[in-house]
Amino acid sequence: MKVAVIGAGSWGTAFAGVVATNAPTLLWARNPEVASTIEKRRENVDYLEGITLPDQLHATPDMDEACAAADVVVLAVPSHGFRSVLTEARGCIAPDTPVISLSKGVEQGTLARMTQVVADVLPDHRSERIGVLTGPNLAREVAYGQPTASVVAMSDEAAATALQRLFMTRTFRVYTNPDVVGCEIAGALKNVIALGAGIAHGLGYGDNTKAALITRGLAELARLGVALGGEPLTFSGLAGMGDLVATCTSEKSRNRTVGVALGQGRPLDAIVAEMKMVAEGVKSTAAVLELAARHDVELPIAEQVGAVLYEGRKPEEIVPALMLRQAKSELGGIRPG
Repeated sequence: MKVAVIGAGSWGTAFAGVVATNAPTLLWARNPEVASTIEKRRENVDYLEGITLPDQLHATPDMDEACAAADVVVLAVPSHGFRSVLTEARGCIAPDTPVISLSKGVEQGTLARMTQVVADVLPDHRSERIGVLTGPNLAREVAYGQPTASVVAMSDEAAATALQRLFMTRTFRVYTNPDVVGCEIAGALKNVIALGAGIAHGLGYGDNTKAALITRGLAELARLGVALGGEPLTFSGLAGMGDLVATCTSEKSRNRTVGVALGQGRPLDAIVAEMKMVAEGVKSTAAVLELAARHDVELPIAEQVGAVLYEGRKPEEIVPALMLRQAKSELGGIRPG
């Protein structure tokens, strides 16, 4: 099988390197210089400097070349650019080709999950062959070959199993899950919670505070995901708890990094301007909150993060606002509504 990975950021490049050990893989980079450097030096110096990429991986700036002969198309594009890049590729993706999203966000304006964007841009595509791969997958650790696990979610069980075999290596273990909705919502909302965890760290709070925030953040993931049709067990798995823990605790997490800087008193614009890569939570928090409001789901942590990002609330006001909320049952707070 031939695989096309669309998007040569850190995660797209790392994942392409994994898949290339099993199948011929072509990585599409918008910047021709990035593609040329990967071909010549076996390295993506812009996003994964110092990591040698496998010889089986090749790169191109030509979208038609990347997709035309692909048996699987993997989209590793941030949510805010996802639709435009897919629109560029749609003429060369066959209707029965499995399409997998690596993006963890919600589209602003439409509030669509990325698989819904795929279905919209590719209206003739087989919907059961549109899915997502997600989990605790920090790009640099994956690229270094450190052991991790992920989940591929797709309603076509046979196609998901085939992708599981295609993507799995000695250090990258893949599980299947038919719950596309739950996996996508978990991936989008965990970035918002990671911003909150980073803020708590930047403010100097200890492990108890961060553990409580992560745990209650998991409840928010489950509450929104179940309200949208996700399966409760998904949120205790790799797409939920696994990814949440990694993103909220790792210094390699972009969203946590932004949160730490906010907690230390730095302005958001200055933080984002210094970053080469995208912190999805900065853009998708507003969309996640709007999605929750439409479905009458309460997300207190996400709401406080949004107030810091967009309304000028001081980071040090977050924890008191959360601690002084009305007392509730822990189990009742996990249920939607």
